[in-house]
Amino acid sequence: MPIREASIRITNEEHRARCQKLLEHLKTENLSGIVLFDPDYVLYYSGFAFVPTERPMALVMNAEGERRLFVPRLELEHAQADAAVDGVDYYPEYPDDPHPMEMLKRALKDLGIADPIGADQDGYPWVFGYRGPSLSELTGAEIRLSRPFIEDQMMIKSEAELRLIRESVRWGNLAHQLLQRYTVAGATETEVSQQASDEAHLAMLDAIGPLYRSNDPFSSGAHAIYRGQIGRNAAIPHALAANITFQPGDVLVTGAGAPVWGYNSELERTMIIGEPSDDQKRFFDHMVALQDAALEAITPGSKCSEVDNAVRSYFEKQDLMPYWKHHSGHAIGIRYHEGPFLDSGDHTEMRPGMVFTVEPGLYVPELGGFRHSDTVVVTDDGIDVLTYYPRDLESLTLPL
Repeated sequence: MPIREASIRITNEEHRARCQKLLEHLKTENLSGIVLFDPDYVLYYSGFAFVPTERPMALVMNAEGERRLFVPRLELEHAQADAAVDGVDYYPEYPDDPHPMEMLKRALKDLGIADPIGADQDGYPWVFGYRGPSLSELTGAEIRLSRPFIEDQMMIKSEAELRLIRESVRWGNLAHQLLQRYTVAGATETEVSQQASDEAHLAMLDAIGPLYRSNDPFSSGAHAIYRGQIGRNAAIPHALAANITFQPGDVLVTGAGAPVWGYNSELERTMIIGEPSDDQKRFFDHMVALQDAALEAITPGSKCSEVDNAVRSYFEKQDLMPYWKHHSGHAIGIRYHEGPFLDSGDHTEMRPGMVFTVEPGLYVPELGGFRHSDTVVVTDDGIDVLTYYPRDLESLTLPL
């Protein structure tokens, strides 16, 4: 059965519904309008994905609910074709004369956005060498930051968002299968990651066809990588790829996923090349137990901090704190890292529809790192684990 477009993207109706909630926020806070510069927020409310550069772009909405995009000329047709908005305003180029922000000031005046103004930040961020006036300097208005409201709204995923995350899981799983298949002693992380990612991405395009878009400025499709976490380097949680050659006895920490219409999942596994040593077996078993403790602690109504506290309690009871380096996970969706966080300092209540990665890890100098990551959604009575790749040591031991 062919995949229908409505099942593989967020509809304009859902974008309008999201904007309606944002409009209610404007009215509650007595704001004359709102200006959003963050590309993830623009995507969330309008469906418009773009690569942020020095050229300022923004989604603007007034107190009557009129939505307009503000873009450079080179994005005009792109925005007109893809954005769920009422119109698009554009400027010639950056820095140009007058400065693009002067033209944004005119656009705000035309929309009746005066004072106070809601925003995600006070002006376009300084990226890629951008320079320009802040929103408060430009308008003389009071700027009230609406980021907390937006982040809270994004925390709860709709059924359409969950479908996209499940689709991401499917192709991340395939990419990881291929990564494991091609990983052998003597090969390099670059050739294995590239081959697995390319084959998974092409298979995804064969299945989804022209309906597919990544809507991600950093990744074009399904991928599985090592990111340099190989051998002793696996003890560096966020190492960087270094074209390392696989050796017998290496501990390997992987990462796989696929952006699907802007939505992400996360799958990570720890694998070992050849027969595991006793120390490798011991830390692998602790890693699985730590993840189990986290999974069992995720329940609707509980606090994010309770999950991390359960994990840290295991670390302490097993005298493993010297190998602890980070919290137990984070939310995921449009961003591959979102809030809230499974951290002892985050007391956000977990609610149905929240999606988290669950990834407590152990990092042992001279031996390597041990981290599985699975993507889960909170349900009315517990969790649904969306990723389904094997977690046991036997399945993740690679033959020599």
